Amino acid sequence: MKQAFGATARGLRTFMSDVAEGFFEVTHNGFALLGLATVFAVLALLARPDLRQSGEEQLMGWLQSRKAPPEATDLEPTAIDRTTAASPHELPKSQAAVAYWLSKKYRVAVEPLSVLVAEAFELGKSTKLDPTLILAIMAVESSFNPFAQSHVGAQGLMQVMTRVHGEKYESAGGTLTAFDPVTNMRVGVKVLQECIARAGSLEGGLKYYVGAANLAEDGGYASKVLAEHARLQQVIAGRAPSTAPTPPGMRAQPLPVVAPAKPESGSNPKVALADL
Repeated sequence: MKQAFGATARGLRTFMSDVAEGFFEVTHNGFALLGLATVFAVLALLARPDLRQSGEEQLMGWLQSRKAPPEATDLEPTAIDRTTAASPHELPKSQAAVAYWLSKKYRVAVEPLSVLVAEAFELGKSTKLDPTLILAIMAVESSFNPFAQSHVGAQGLMQVMTRVHGEKYESAGGTLTAFDPVTNMRVGVKVLQECIARAGSLEGGLKYYVGAANLAEDGGYASKVLAEHARLQQVIAGRAPSTAPTPPGMRAQPLPVVAPAKPESGSNPKVALADL
C-alpha cells in the first residue's frame, strides 16, 4: 500500500514539474514573439509615416469617444472676444522683448502686456510719439494696473482724469470704458499729445500731463518717465538696461490738477490740463 502511495506521489510531482516547465517555455516564447512583433511594428511605422498618422488618428478618436462629457457651466463661449491678451510669440522680436521685460519687472502676465505693447507701437506710428514713451508713462502711472485709481480721480492704465476728459470717451461708449486698457491708452495718448503741443516740449508736456503746469517742480515725475523710457529703448536695442529696475509703483508724489499762471500779454494763452 505504501509503495502504491509513493508511486502516485512521484507521478504527481513529475506531472506538475512537466506542466510548470511547459508553462514557462510557452510564456518565454510568447514574450519573445511579442517583442519581435513590437520591433516589426515600430520599424513599419518608421518606414510608413502615413500608417503612423492613421494609427494616431484612430487612437485619438478612440480616446475621444471614451472621454467623459464636460460638465455644464454658465461660461460664455464668446468671452475670448472680451479678453485683452495675446501670445507674445506673435509679436516682432523687439516688441516681445519689451513685453517680457515689463512682465518680469512689474509682475504682470506677459499675454495682456503683449496687447498693450503692440497697441503702443501702433499708436506711436499714428501719433509720431515713441511707443516706449507711452509704455513708460503707463509704468510710472499705474504699474500696468488697468483698474488703478488715484485719490484725485485719475483712472486706468494712463491715469486719465475721467471727469475732466469724459468727452474723449463718448465715442467708445462712455467713461466706464476708461477701464478698458486699449481705450484708456488711446485717450491717454490723446491727452499727452495735447499736453506736449501746449507746452512746446516733451518735458513740459509731461509736467502738464501730471498736473504740475503751475508748480515749480513736478515731484520727479518727468525724470521717472524719461528714465523708464531710456531703459525700454535699451531693451529694444537688445541690451540689458544700464541701471537696475526701480521698484514698481504709482507716482511718488501725487499732484493736483491746477491751472497754470496767467499768460503775459501778447503770448498764447495756456489752458489748464483740466480744460484740455
